[in-house]
Amino acid sequence: MSPRHQLYIGGQWLDPATSATIEVISPHTEQVIARVADPATADVDRAVAAARSAFDTGPWPRTDPQERVAIIRELARFYRAREDELAQLITTEMGAPITFSRSAHAKLPGIMMSAFADIAANYRWRDTRAGFLGRDVVVGHEPVGVVAAIIPWNMPMFLLVGKLIPALLAGCAVVLKPSPETALDAHHMAELLDRVGLPPGVVSILPGGREVGRYLVAHPGVDKVSFTGSTGAGRQVAEVCGAALRRVSLELGGKSAAVVLDDADPGAVATGMLVAGLMNGGQACVAQTRVLVPRRREHEFVDALAGVIENLTVGDPFDPATRIGPMVSHRQQQRVRDYIELGQRAGARLLVGGTDLPEGIERGWYVRPTLFADVDNSSRIAQEEIFGPVLSVITYTDDEHAIQLANDSEYGLSGSVWSPDLERATAIARRVRAGTLGINEPYSMDPVAPFGGVKNSGIGREFGTEGLESYLDTVSLSIRSAAKAMVPQPDTAGTARAGAPPSGIGSS
Repeated sequence: MSPRHQLYIGGQWLDPATSATIEVISPHTEQVIARVADPATADVDRAVAAARSAFDTGPWPRTDPQERVAIIRELARFYRAREDELAQLITTEMGAPITFSRSAHAKLPGIMMSAFADIAANYRWRDTRAGFLGRDVVVGHEPVGVVAAIIPWNMPMFLLVGKLIPALLAGCAVVLKPSPETALDAHHMAELLDRVGLPPGVVSILPGGREVGRYLVAHPGVDKVSFTGSTGAGRQVAEVCGAALRRVSLELGGKSAAVVLDDADPGAVATGMLVAGLMNGGQACVAQTRVLVPRRREHEFVDALAGVIENLTVGDPFDPATRIGPMVSHRQQQRVRDYIELGQRAGARLLVGGTDLPEGIERGWYVRPTLFADVDNSSRIAQEEIFGPVLSVITYTDDEHAIQLANDSEYGLSGSVWSPDLERATAIARRVRAGTLGINEPYSMDPVAPFGGVKNSGIGREFGTEGLESYLDTVSLSIRSAAKAMVPQPDTAGTARAGAPPSGIGSS
């Protein structure tokens, strides 16, 4: 694996300000697999300056949207040609099973690029409306400016594409900060961007730690922050952006519920939870780790879940048979183990799993897939985001109680309802306070579906038309004819103002 000792700043590979490096460590072998340049605040300054220049005076914000669409389509073609290479890279750096890396980590971003390009190609960038005060009104959509995009390690390329591509299609300049744990796939994207001919300054990619992220969020040259991460970190980002009156979108934590109705099939539910709750080893903000089941059928659902979970293959992420790989870091492994111990001390019944290493594994940051029953919804394992392969079964008495339990959380990111009665399931889903829900499936990650949460799960939406619009400002312009514009017109306060020629609105 070729280490990168330079940083991708403003479309160029440049020497970093310091000699500091990031060690990328395999969570399977616990060995260093690469070293890459660790950006300093001076490198952030260079990246923001390049983005600021590209946005304020460069061609990208003023390029016709269809030309931007064509460039993103070309990027998608380059990307798809290297999907398998990227899947191998992500499995190496963060431990996702290779089958999941191929089907989700690597494949979905290519689909997303094409979908986002279609959305932008069909978007109505300018609209003329007949006003009621004798003027035509032009409503246009302009790029918001320089975007700081910060992503975590758990779905690195999926999240990178989800922020970078809509921002570029909108005409923004972007400074992207991926997690240091997944620096290698970020360099992969920088190499692809090199090939499509973006103007200078439009994109910088600086894999770095929290200090780099904090400095970038507070940088005066940034117009908008798009952040994905923990709720605690999101609050800090929101405070900084609020003080600066800076636009911000936040995709934060979750503790989502799968509501299993009394007519659901236990086998289908158990199979569905492999994706809904244990996808990516449970390292997903959308993971539905609270499984709400009817009390009178508890044993049927618990037995089905236990039978599926105890037979999962845990181990080498490059083995196609593996369903659960290692946690991304030793810190994350210990965090998950601590929560398993908490659950046991709180009186939850441990059915499968525990804190020991999985059988046959002697090294690597692994955690046994774990299932608890008899879980109180107020307990910490039911209320706090664990971010690992731990499911909690919680019983309810009737539909109203199930809805109450589903909503009894500070989070509201995803959720699902399981039942052959679609009308009943849909009615219940509409009463669950979450941004993304599924019926008889975990949730929709379709790129046309807006994604985001309510309550402490975030602010704003990504994907779909709504995701594109989160990187746009809406501007209105009143227009009178040239002859009338020469005559001062009274405004609503009675002050005379001369008409002004339109400029810039919706020009993208």
